[in-house]
Amino acid sequence: MLLNYQHHWIIDNMPVTWCYDVEEKQKFCNPGFPIGCYITEDGHPKDACVINSEFHERDTYYIFNHVDITIYYHVVEDEAKGSRLVAAKLEPRSYKHTHPDKADCSGPPMEIRNNKDDVEIRYTYSVTFEEEKEIRWASRWDYILESMPHTHIQWFSIMNSLVIVLFLSGMVAMIMLRTLHKDIARYNQMDSAEDAQEEFGWKLVHGDIFRPPRKGMLLSVFLGSGTQILIMTFVTLFFACLGFLSPANRGALMTCAVVLWVLLGTPAGYVASRFYKCKFKILRNALALKGHQFVFWMF
Repeated sequence: MLLNYQHHWIIDNMPVTWCYDVEEKQKFCNPGFPIGCYITEDGHPKDACVINSEFHERDTYYIFNHVDITIYYHVVEDEAKGSRLVAAKLEPRSYKHTHPDKADCSGPPMEIRNNKDDVEIRYTYSVTFEEEKEIRWASRWDYILESMPHTHIQWFSIMNSLVIVLFLSGMVAMIMLRTLHKDIARYNQMDSAEDAQEEFGWKLVHGDIFRPPRKGMLLSVFLGSGTQILIMTFVTLFFACLGFLSPANRGALMTCAVVLWVLLGTPAGYVASRFYKCKFKILRNALALKGHQFVFWMF
């Protein structure tokens, strides 16, 4: 409890959430709930101990041994399944049951002192089903995602980054245009062929820029594999943004990425062959990086 360990429960691929109020009258839905909490020696409540004023004993642990689970369902009229689960919420509570054989969910909180005595803890729960007509099955994750602060798009940061990139790109473009303008004006002022043969300005680096690489085969393999990974990433993110890859379907994102990576082997081979022509290009492009990855992950 000092390390704030938590329970994580799942019902119908939906996390059982604990929703509570936070700052600015907002509600945060946590996909887990703590095992318990602790009151320090100076009376300061840590973590979840702030939710109950009865947690006030110093140097004491309070354990959540009871949960009130509320399951919200949506009735489906056109299907034979009847209804679908759209939300599952709970409220953790702490009770020191007065009757161990018959739990009545009443009494003071279950406290544990810092001693070596054995403590018997009885766990109980209650389940309530409520019909929810507003929430559809396709949007049942929305209340969890909307409550998380990091899911909101930071438009100010995005616009700030775009402005900085455009400003720096404009400065670099202006410097290059001024340099090119001076070189072109100097080329136009040449009077003799001897002056034209003299290299200066951009002509000094044309030999390094247009020189073929020493290992063109390896460069083309990297270009083909990079193109394959780049297209796979953008297509996977595109499908995820459209909602085809639901978080309720576990492993769908990784499966889509792997299938796309396999299918995009043809564009990778085409890009590699465009940069370097060789009879064994396709074989090398297929085994150079993919073979190493296969051996690494399989063995």
